[in-house]
Amino acid sequence: MTLTTCVAQLNFVVGDLTGNAQKMVDAARQAYAQGARLVLTPELSICGYAAEDLFLRPVFIEACEDALQQVAQDLQDLKNLCVVVGHPAWADRYNPLAKTRSVSAPGLVNAASVVSEGRVVAFYAKQHLPNYQVFDERRYFVPGQASCVFEVGDEQNSQRTRVGLLICEDAWFDEPALKANQAGAEMLVVINASPFHVGKGMERETVMRQRVLACGLPLIYAHLVGGQDEVVFEGHSFALNAQGDVAARAPSFVEHLMYVKAQQTHVHGSPSLNLDVLPEQLAQPRSSEADLWDALVLGVRDYIGKNGFPGALLGLSGGIDSALVLAIAVDALGPDRVRTVMMPSPYTADISWLDARDMAQRMGVQYDEISILPEFEAFTQSLSKEFAGLPLDATEENIQARIRGTLLMALSNKSGRIVLTTGNKSEMATGYCTLYGDMAGGFAVIKDVVKTQVFELARWRNAHDPYGRGANPIPERIITRPPSAELRPDQKDQDSLPPYEVLDEILERYMENDESIESLQASGLKAEDVDKVTRLIKINEYKRRQAPLGIRVTHRSFGKDWRYPITNKFRA
Repeated sequence: MTLTTCVAQLNFVVGDLTGNAQKMVDAARQAYAQGARLVLTPELSICGYAAEDLFLRPVFIEACEDALQQVAQDLQDLKNLCVVVGHPAWADRYNPLAKTRSVSAPGLVNAASVVSEGRVVAFYAKQHLPNYQVFDERRYFVPGQASCVFEVGDEQNSQRTRVGLLICEDAWFDEPALKANQAGAEMLVVINASPFHVGKGMERETVMRQRVLACGLPLIYAHLVGGQDEVVFEGHSFALNAQGDVAARAPSFVEHLMYVKAQQTHVHGSPSLNLDVLPEQLAQPRSSEADLWDALVLGVRDYIGKNGFPGALLGLSGGIDSALVLAIAVDALGPDRVRTVMMPSPYTADISWLDARDMAQRMGVQYDEISILPEFEAFTQSLSKEFAGLPLDATEENIQARIRGTLLMALSNKSGRIVLTTGNKSEMATGYCTLYGDMAGGFAVIKDVVKTQVFELARWRNAHDPYGRGANPIPERIITRPPSAELRPDQKDQDSLPPYEVLDEILERYMENDESIESLQASGLKAEDVDKVTRLIKINEYKRRQAPLGIRVTHRSFGKDWRYPITNKFRA
């Protein structure tokens, strides 16, 4: 007996219930024509992940249930096909096959239904609800308790396969898989929506391998792909045989239908399932730089595309950050949908003009130059009496940044294009950015990328051309010259901050991994550097609260998984 399973690694839009349902139906029909009799769609595929407080609206839940029924009806003519669909559901009234209560109390559950020939034939409620990092599932859902094992087969096979169904976090714990095994499952399938951070894909494979070896069953992991606000889902669906070996792996950051064949075999006289290794279904592991680049590109493409912006706009300074953001934006959208504006001040170096022009030409984007000198002079004249006798300081620097922000937002209003901000994580952490200036915009592309990684990504992109936009887009001088905001004569970032190698190490250990100040100092880092960086992180929380959202690519970003009070006297 052979069972072909299709993992429908698809990109859904939150709230587009009709479009999401149709995408599942189209994928299921294509898979059925290829011989699949089991199709897996990702977690909460009907509504998209995560719908957040839409889950609190009863009318939204009703619409999701209607969409689920529509999927079942649209596929009712496909005999013996089972499709696993993720959706929210009221547990106390939507469990057609339960012999016992599936939850401890009435409420909304993160559910999966198995639809076949026009009806729901099995139902499962997620048991482990994550409530850490970007996850907030206990705000919306109650946990399930019962396992779900359903049968799949066709008219040509008298023997049917018993499949145990899990949802995402359930597979990170022993009990749900063991309960499915005890209920007679011969194979586990896991539907997922697990946000990306660098290294997460291989971490999932490692944990699922542990699950397989613990329960002795092959496992198929179906994962979401796409960008949703600040999070990205990379796909990277996979299948493991009962020995924990990879039998299939889908490509990352693209929609894909992955097929897995399960063969009935006998081991020591007992029947068991074995997953065939199909070379054409086995994508190779990737470098962390390739994953990071594609995550940023997909995050930009989906945020702009799903929200209906006609294109993007950014200030191009001749520096490394704006150069990197431009390269990402062009890879995501194409050059015709990206516009750049150079806004020189009295302190802009000639090489910044030259490098910005060179970069724009290499990328083939619209490039304009608008001097901010008249506006800067007007501001300083208006404030001359107030500032009389006072030295030049960050006030005049911030005026320049805010003029640029105003110009970009005006161009955005006229064209409808969204402004992409160019600040990196190191700057967001330390407040080396200006409210209503370089922080003004709609989407912060590299908000979760530290400065040292900015340089690494620039070099990686110059050596690779993943989207056919051209190699070496970033002029070498932009990468090698010392970074500067160019808001006063001969300014360098390191005039105000520790070297970025030091700053970024402190940031990773203190902000991302919660190490103490004492621990950082004891490890050999200079006490003055540790004190300065941690103090800046603390006092600039108010700025970050007003920053645009940006793409999360680490396990802890300045977003939903960083929730510190602005008014706060504790620092250690």
